[in-house]
Amino acid sequence: MSIEIKNISKSYGTTQALSRVNLTFESNKIYGLLGRNGAGKTTLLNIITNRIFADEGEVLVDGIPAKENDLALQKIYLMSEKNYYPLNMKVKEIFAWTKNFYPDFDMEYAKKLADIFELNITKNVKSLSTGYNSIFKVIIALSVNTPYVLLDEPVLGLDANHRDVFYRLLIEKYSNSPSTIVISTHLIEEVSTVIEDVIIIKNGSIIKNESREDLLSQGYTISGKASSVDSFIVDKNVIGIETIGGLKSAFILGSINKETIPADLEVTKLDLQKLFVQLTNA
Repeated sequence: MSIEIKNISKSYGTTQALSRVNLTFESNKIYGLLGRNGAGKTTLLNIITNRIFADEGEVLVDGIPAKENDLALQKIYLMSEKNYYPLNMKVKEIFAWTKNFYPDFDMEYAKKLADIFELNITKNVKSLSTGYNSIFKVIIALSVNTPYVLLDEPVLGLDANHRDVFYRLLIEKYSNSPSTIVISTHLIEEVSTVIEDVIIIKNGSIIKNESREDLLSQGYTISGKASSVDSFIVDKNVIGIETIGGLKSAFILGSINKETIPADLEVTKLDLQKLFVQLTNA
């Protein structure tokens, strides 16, 4: 059970949005599809769900070619930034409409989530704020009960409290009813404790694809007086540096022997967001 992305490429005129992408989303895992704006995240998700077509390559859903194949596509739900729902339709009508396309959609659970988020389901879509537009789409995504749920920038416009509620509900839902969840975002810090596997996309190509634990175990951060840090990192694989006043932090890939660390320097684990920033810098 998986979504296999094989050799997918897509161009828009002279812009190469995706270049020979190969990926597998395995069953019952939470993935972070991480990339800067314009990296190719949304294009990839749209190709998986047939909203656009690749120039080359194919997508298989549980071994079935996904292109123009309802049997494959009914296993996937994509929550996207773009609103595809009729603006004059009420939220509760969209819930009912969704159940026609996704028979396992849990209406009672959706109404329960609407209460938690304080979403008035008698409102029509065009009257919703940006945050509540995201909330109603998040509620559908959490209620469809498809084997694969793809979330493209799911917390767009949500305040801190609603973002916290979303992540809590996501983990609760996943714990009670595991599925494959792909969270596409550039807000790395917030999802770092939620995701199990990290896929980093840069300029249409995959530059990292491994478990979060393995990725963060590949290096460390060294901090202290600038002169001490400079001396320590001379022969190290430094992927980035931050300097504030006379203090410096260096992000290093490689193993570490803590016994060799000078007493005036501090060693900490790599931070996923900082690692992401350094790996995706021009």
